[in-house]
Amino acid sequence: MKIYEELQARGLIAQVTDEEGIKELVNNGKATFYIGFDPTANSLHVGHFMALCLMKRLQDAGNKPIALLGGGTGMVGDPSGRTDLRQVMTPEMIDYNCQCFKEQMSKFIDFSDGKAMVLNNKDWLLDLNYVEMLREIGGHFSVNRMLAADCYKQRMEKGLTFFEFNYMIMQAYDFYVLYQKYGCNLQFGGDDQWSNMLAGTELIRRKLGKDAGAMTITLLLNAEGQKMGKTAKGAVWLDPNKTSPFEFYQYWRNIADADVLKCIRMLTFLPIAEIQKMDSWQGAELNEAKEILAYELTKLVHDEEEAKKAQESARALFSQGNAAEMPMAELTDADFEADAIDILSLLVKSGLVPSKSEARRAVQQGGVSIDGEKVNNIREVFTKEAFSDPGLVVKKGKKQFRKIILQ
Repeated sequence: MKIYEELQARGLIAQVTDEEGIKELVNNGKATFYIGFDPTANSLHVGHFMALCLMKRLQDAGNKPIALLGGGTGMVGDPSGRTDLRQVMTPEMIDYNCQCFKEQMSKFIDFSDGKAMVLNNKDWLLDLNYVEMLREIGGHFSVNRMLAADCYKQRMEKGLTFFEFNYMIMQAYDFYVLYQKYGCNLQFGGDDQWSNMLAGTELIRRKLGKDAGAMTITLLLNAEGQKMGKTAKGAVWLDPNKTSPFEFYQYWRNIADADVLKCIRMLTFLPIAEIQKMDSWQGAELNEAKEILAYELTKLVHDEEEAKKAQESARALFSQGNAAEMPMAELTDADFEADAIDILSLLVKSGLVPSKSEARRAVQQGGVSIDGEKVNNIREVFTKEAFSDPGLVVKKGKKQFRKIILQ
């Protein structure tokens, strides 16, 4: 199966501008393509994960990726998919975040021997003269068409600033520069980027002629994949210092039954034929599928050793109520009264709940267990001895847990 057909089989393609042209490029390793990453934090997150996997797939098929860091566009912030104004960051924050992104991307993309590039759009955007930019580019954009774009429509009721309104022009200019200077003939992005990406294609056609524009092709990631990423933004990071390998594994291990096979198809590098055999899996088999998903993705992000540790710890958590690599919390003598601590205080001290009222609610709703045993009594107490090696495993709900030890 060729790479374009594989992308289709994995459910990654939503909309294209020229399907035959795309097939010609990517199936023959002729694409120099870019995906943009605005540095809104100091770590990539699950929302970026599909894009990185896609870049790796295409590079393995002989195509050349350009990872475009938004050191310039990050000064403005993309209004797509947002209902409020993005926080404005300092140039120093943006530069630091870009450096963090670059280091993390090297786990997925091979940048050796010119096989891929990392570029930063601040190198051309920040030096632009505003009036010259208006004269050169502004005339090629219709305000009426821009306002009709989905990325702006959802912001019109709450208010769209002129500051953000410029983002489409900046993103279009990126593709224009990349096409001219680096031979970039293909751009990828999420469904919420469709209008911005079409603007880039149209700009090239207007500036360089229709023949040149015929080589610029837009391909979008599937909307379902984008939805998965958005639900995790700000929560599940690729940096192990922000989300541990065990927490990362658990995120995927606890994904909804309805999403597990979809995620395996879109995100893992398992053969399509192997994945298709899982399509009929139900019940307990879906739990096995979740383990496969969690292991494969943790291996991809954190390496095989960490994936094995996370899997062993997760299994221990659910079978014996103990796990070596899970998040930990420590108690001190000051946390005990008469050498004992009650369940509500324990939940607060563990960091699983912010207050005793929430702790009480969790217990009363049957969502708390200690070493695999459900706790129903809000007055349950535990002595110091209970926290001696190996400690107690406290679990709240399906996904939150801590190993509690005495300091």
